[in-house]
Amino acid sequence: MTQANIGLIGLGTMGSALAQNIAEKGFPLAVTTLHPERVDSFLKDAGPLADNLIGAKSPQEMVDALATPRSLILLVPAGKAVDAIVEIYAPLLSPGDTIIDAGNANFHNTRKRADELAEMGLHFVGMGVSGGEEGARHGPSIMVGGAKESYAPIRPVIEAIAAKFEGDHCADWLGPDGAGHFVKTVHNGIEYADMQLISEVYGLLRDGEDIKPQEIGALFATWNAGGLSSYLMEISAEILQTTDPETNMPMVDIIKDKAGQKGTGRWTVIEALSLGQSASAIEAAVGARGWSADREARATGETLFPATALQAEYDRDDLEAALLAARIIAYAQGFQVLTAASEEYDWGVDMARVAEIWRAGCIIRSALLDDISDAFRSDLPDGRLLFAPAFHGALSKGIEAMRRVIATAVSQGLPVPAFSASLAWFDSMRQARGTTNMVQAQRDFFGAHGFERLDQPGAHHGPWGS
Repeated sequence: MTQANIGLIGLGTMGSALAQNIAEKGFPLAVTTLHPERVDSFLKDAGPLADNLIGAKSPQEMVDALATPRSLILLVPAGKAVDAIVEIYAPLLSPGDTIIDAGNANFHNTRKRADELAEMGLHFVGMGVSGGEEGARHGPSIMVGGAKESYAPIRPVIEAIAAKFEGDHCADWLGPDGAGHFVKTVHNGIEYADMQLISEVYGLLRDGEDIKPQEIGALFATWNAGGLSSYLMEISAEILQTTDPETNMPMVDIIKDKAGQKGTGRWTVIEALSLGQSASAIEAAVGARGWSADREARATGETLFPATALQAEYDRDDLEAALLAARIIAYAQGFQVLTAASEEYDWGVDMARVAEIWRAGCIIRSALLDDISDAFRSDLPDGRLLFAPAFHGALSKGIEAMRRVIATAVSQGLPVPAFSASLAWFDSMRQARGTTNMVQAQRDFFGAHGFERLDQPGAHHGPWGS
């Protein structure tokens, strides 16, 4: 083997897994890393897969190992590492070659890099890869953005390594420049909301009823067999039923309640606000991770403002219905942000296809995605996923259950930020006459910003003077 179909830079957890996936599917692959000494050990550990791998110790060796037009996947930390590699490799490549950033990059950076490399005749592809290490190794969900012609040479590889759902590839080209990375960003935002909602239900049962993790896990496993079927529900059930081998305690009970984040959830919220959209469930989840980091302050707060000792029971059917409704709302908000961005940047993203790509391989894969895909292929009332007929029953039942769940949580002093934000957004979206007429009057009073009247066209001012 003298030349490879494609190259990959970065042999960390995700890079190594994806490289093995590509090699296993029979595509010759050239590999290198920022630390060349890692190449030999990777090839040794690859076993029989090494027959489809070429190790490169320098940028020039990597470029020489690739058949033209060259395609080069980067799986390195987003930001400066990507810029550094692009700076090294771009002068070595030829017009028509493609650099593919498969990390969790900010789509604004992807758009900028695509424009810069286009001036050199090079393609820059932003490729979202979801599914973690397991997905990268055995079949992730892949969201590609960039010049459409740049997808053709890599399409056979991408489709071969992607997850499959009933024979359909969970990978596709979704639009130009930053479209793929933005879809992955919103995917992660929905992931934040879903994880937070599941955690809030766990918290209500743990703190509101003193239910043990094993029992909560068994309940989650039951729910996973129904309408809440999803990867996150599945692993949450398993987590809660896992015992720490060192202490023999429930594993979840010895994990510090301090959640990390890498930025994609926050980016989703920022872009939603900049596009004039609401992602309140995602914003609540991002906020919850933020204040989880402030454990010392929370400990002080518990001392100064001890929780009430009210006891309560949560109807299990209510919890299940409320969680399903809140999950629908999180998806609806995420897809509305995607729709707004697609219109703003002229991407033409096919929302139904996005839902189909997410049906396998990714973290937010769930039973809802078939209905979401079907909804986007039909006539949605006002173009809103929230109003899809397929979800009317689940929302009508779930919202009333959510009111009871939230009311009980509030009476106990238990925080449910994602549920509360979801309910407030839903109630806003079902109220034709809101209260921002008062906001507009206030703005006009102190700043003469003007307002629209219901009975006359044009801009107007109130009679309150300067």
